[in-house]
Amino acid sequence: MVLAVASLSFAAAAFSAYPERPVKIVLPYPPGGGGDLVLRNLQQALEKQLGQPVIVDYKAGAAGNIGTLDVVNAAPDGYTLLMGPTNNFVINQFLFPKMGFDPLAALTPVSLLVEQPYLVTIAGALPARDYAGFADYAKAHPGKLNYGSPGAGTVPHVSALMLSDQLGARMVHVPYKGSQPGVQALVANDVQLLIASYGIVAGQVAAGRIRAVAVAADQRLPALPQVPTTGEVGLPPGVILANWWGIAAPRGTDPAIVERLAGAFRAAVNDPDVQRKFVEQGTLPIANSPAQFAGRLRDEARAWKDIIARTGVTIE
Repeated sequence: MVLAVASLSFAAAAFSAYPERPVKIVLPYPPGGGGDLVLRNLQQALEKQLGQPVIVDYKAGAAGNIGTLDVVNAAPDGYTLLMGPTNNFVINQFLFPKMGFDPLAALTPVSLLVEQPYLVTIAGALPARDYAGFADYAKAHPGKLNYGSPGAGTVPHVSALMLSDQLGARMVHVPYKGSQPGVQALVANDVQLLIASYGIVAGQVAAGRIRAVAVAADQRLPALPQVPTTGEVGLPPGVILANWWGIAAPRGTDPAIVERLAGAFRAAVNDPDVQRKFVEQGTLPIANSPAQFAGRLRDEARAWKDIIARTGVTIE
């Protein structure tokens, strides 16, 4: 009994002191992407909540699997976290048979932070001015157009593939290492279609170098009120899929620390200045609980397993 009480007292003391040093967040993609924008918006408010510096560690490669594995293998002490998108939680395990771990079993969900509705963007060099014009052009040039993505098997890849199939356009996939190279390829007309979040393409859209012709959301984005939703342009539900970014810790992290982190992220997401930046970038704040995030992961993993099987997407 004495040992048990002592053990509980030690655990309580350890939690009350958390965090005692900087917290590292591994981002398994290059700088400049959608997750980087979200994290940079949150960083100052999160540091205020935690009372410690927040270090961003970019560990890109293998569709995010390298950085994700780094967190899976980290000590479960709350000082190494994963900031990952849909892919690294509920998709990659069905694309990489030799990945070596199941993220649903190897990670502890902390919070789903934001959703980033995707835009259908097209090259400014195309004669099309809106979605209907692009659809007609793509149908009239089967096999002649390219679509870019931040990597094979990503949500933008699968979405563009399903859009190409829906149009009967037989567009060719050109994968890039991250989002920004794909945006530059669209500006150069090396690819004619890119599915991307608004924060990634905002500057190029504003400059008129590329065109946003639809947004995959229930309502138009406040930042782009002139761009219709995919429903408004007649695209069936589920063709352009959703992407989100969430936080997880290594499996075995103390539940009290997980709740402390979830509360800190929730407060950071709800910071008025952060909310303003999210609206400007077309990002939808969520910041749900660990239990809510875990439930969503289970549901979406089942859905994505079916999507991957149905579309036949493979890693090239």
